[in-house]
Amino acid sequence: MASTAPTSDAPMRQSSLRRVVTASMAGTVVEWYEFFLYATAATLVFNKIMFPPSDDPYAPIIAAFVTYAVGFVARPLGGIVFGHFGDKYGRKKLLQFAIILVGVATFLMGCLPTFDAIGYWAPALLVALRFAQGFAVGGEWGGAVLLVSEHSPDKTRGFWSSWPQAAVPIGNLLATVVLLVLSRTLSEEQFLAWGWRIGFWLSVVIVAIGYYVRTRVTDAPIFLEVQQQIERSKAARYGVLEVLKRYPRGVLTAMGLRFAENIMYYLVVTFSITYLAVALEVDTAEILGLLVIAHIVHMIVIPLIGGLTDRLGRKPVYLIGTLGAAAWGFIAFPMFDTRNPAIIVAAICLGLFIHAFMYAPQPAIMSEMFPTRMRYSGVSLGYQVTSIVAGSLAPIIATALLREYGSYIPVAVYLAIAAGVTLIAVISMRETKGSSLHELDRLDEEKLAADGVSTRA
Repeated sequence: MASTAPTSDAPMRQSSLRRVVTASMAGTVVEWYEFFLYATAATLVFNKIMFPPSDDPYAPIIAAFVTYAVGFVARPLGGIVFGHFGDKYGRKKLLQFAIILVGVATFLMGCLPTFDAIGYWAPALLVALRFAQGFAVGGEWGGAVLLVSEHSPDKTRGFWSSWPQAAVPIGNLLATVVLLVLSRTLSEEQFLAWGWRIGFWLSVVIVAIGYYVRTRVTDAPIFLEVQQQIERSKAARYGVLEVLKRYPRGVLTAMGLRFAENIMYYLVVTFSITYLAVALEVDTAEILGLLVIAHIVHMIVIPLIGGLTDRLGRKPVYLIGTLGAAAWGFIAFPMFDTRNPAIIVAAICLGLFIHAFMYAPQPAIMSEMFPTRMRYSGVSLGYQVTSIVAGSLAPIIATALLREYGSYIPVAVYLAIAAGVTLIAVISMRETKGSSLHELDRLDEEKLAADGVSTRA
């Protein structure tokens, strides 16, 4: 039986855990500020200055979204590479590298010449930098959530590990606020000529803060223990191939859980901008202002729902989000069509509230699927690969459907079908509320022993 730490150690453990959460969130805010800064700029700026002009208002937007999708294609590769080395060398070292890489790529985006200046080299360079950005973000998520999950108590892992997820809307909020301030203080000509670049250049300051905060934490004891065992043994393996060989169900379940969540998020925060700005001709500054409110709501509800998973369980909470996702499109787009700012922001907030029921439980669920020796690879693979066919294509598919049919109905049906895929994953997943990561490692050792492999020296 595991020993119980003295009560006097509790404040120290809580203080250490809060420091880990802060470090994880600081870097995640940075990386997603920069990733979503591109997402917003793709709709408002890049479609106008980085691509050839077109009589079709949707054509340059789709072109911008294609370069946007490149980041999603790069994310699984980043997840695989960072996962492999993160399982070998530690979560902290890889997270520090990721934050620098995404910062450099984003700063250089702010230096890019326009299509009028260098022609097709502009979108080509944009694609290259977007790939580097996506590669870094692909490695970021797994390390950030595991840094917290592996430090968290079993009974409250859902709450604590949801905080890095709350950093995502914070990063999105910062990106939206920066662009909102610039768009309101500058003329449209000034904003398109040079104003948008300021948001990308500001990444240098945010990266420096995030990197410093991440130097103040260490990897979790459970990881350090397993790392030492593997180094002594030289027999137990880690990495993507080992995950696929021994835990294929976990990878497939993670992908299924991610599918509707990822599609829904980018319909709410990215495609909705296109729908409101192009189809309904709502003012850009007004849209950004409404998104600010929605991101604040999202940021607040994520840890609350994370805590709910510790009380009700992971499955029922995720089920609520999945069913809500199936219905959201049929509810939200008629609300958008009213052109009433209060009703529009209510529709966006509803979407992000529903999304949180799927997003908040993911770190705990995925952490509890894989043993420590391959956890970084497992969660990164399950989380990031799905983005290629989910989030990366969602704005493109939705915009194409809107252009083809001139109606939101096909878009709503598209999201409902995605929710059906995720529903299958929710039904088939195991309930892991309160499970022990140490027990998961023990069971993994037993499986290895049965195959004649030992992690002991």
